[in-house]
Amino acid sequence: MTSPESATNRPLGVAMVGYAFMGKAHSNAWRNVASFFDVPAFEQKLLVGRDAAGVEEAAAKYGWAETATDWRAVLDRDDIDIVDICAPGWMHAEIAIAALAAGKHVLVEKPLANTLAEAEAMTAAAQAARAQGVQSMIGFNYRRVPALALARELIADGRVGTVRHVRAAYLQDWLADETAPMTWRLNKETAGSGALGDIASHAIDQVLFLLGDRVTEVSGRLHTFTTRRPGAAGMEDVTVDDAAWATLSLASGAIASVEVSRVATGRKNALTLEIYGDKGSLLFDLENLNELHLLDATAPAREQGFRRILVNEPEHPYLEAWWPQGHIIGWEHTFTHEIRDFLTAISTGTPPSPSFEDGLEVQRILNAIEESAAAKSSTIPLAHTTVSEGA
Repeated sequence: MTSPESATNRPLGVAMVGYAFMGKAHSNAWRNVASFFDVPAFEQKLLVGRDAAGVEEAAAKYGWAETATDWRAVLDRDDIDIVDICAPGWMHAEIAIAALAAGKHVLVEKPLANTLAEAEAMTAAAQAARAQGVQSMIGFNYRRVPALALARELIADGRVGTVRHVRAAYLQDWLADETAPMTWRLNKETAGSGALGDIASHAIDQVLFLLGDRVTEVSGRLHTFTTRRPGAAGMEDVTVDDAAWATLSLASGAIASVEVSRVATGRKNALTLEIYGDKGSLLFDLENLNELHLLDATAPAREQGFRRILVNEPEHPYLEAWWPQGHIIGWEHTFTHEIRDFLTAISTGTPPSPSFEDGLEVQRILNAIEESAAAKSSTIPLAHTTVSEGA
């Protein structure tokens, strides 16, 4: 078992499980973070994937020193201190719980797990490990978009007053074509859910993150537009949702509406957030992620209107590390910020955010939306749970 002190005289050893889409994004962040931020020394030690040839090719591309085909290879290695889990959701719980028990700091992609029971088990494991100085974090990378981090600060500073309602939409179209092939993401056994867990988890986390609030009631609906898709063995049943809708009641009295879809023709990766308060409003669109729009409703009516903030100043969150003013950054930078924050938390012994508790809170909301949808959109109350503070 690796203790937090064992790596004090050498670089932290990092292992990553999974090398596809998220693995590529995380590898880019690991490869570049130390070039821009002051972080503890680390080494990209081990990349794990089930296909030996595929993982070796990926490791050579992405800068990993060694490869393995079984994630259990990381558990007994004293030179591995951090495990970054980019595998599909159905693997999260087993890997994370074992890695935490072995004394490894764990970063896991969202959603935390495929089921509420798995998320609860992971959170319990994280709490036990934290008592031993072992850190854990869930990868809600949009918290690291500078414009959204700024939006959170403006809301906390009272710039929009009391928030009354929020609109959160996350729309994609990669399943709009009904002949698009079957994948593991369309099978409930491997994916847990469809658009709900995949992208509604991001939208819901943003509502909680931006407002520092909690959800008390949920009403939701799920729908699958294409119920069968071509697979390896012919036409196969799609067992997850294509789209989801939810209304969230918040403890503050605010109401949030959430809409997500993977069949929204023409929308590629559109996360939009609208926050309406009694003194102002904020608008954000991920497809223009360097911009935040602010309306000051306390100004004279003749002067009111949304003004565009180009979030590229050194005074803005994370931007001191990057380019001169006006030189935009991109989606991939959110993962660099995520890795920076995780490494900083490990080095300082400060619990990182979002925590597994935050991931569990989102999982409970997702579960309540499914429960509501199964009961003809009935309102489902949520018991109070604590959401951790921080960036």
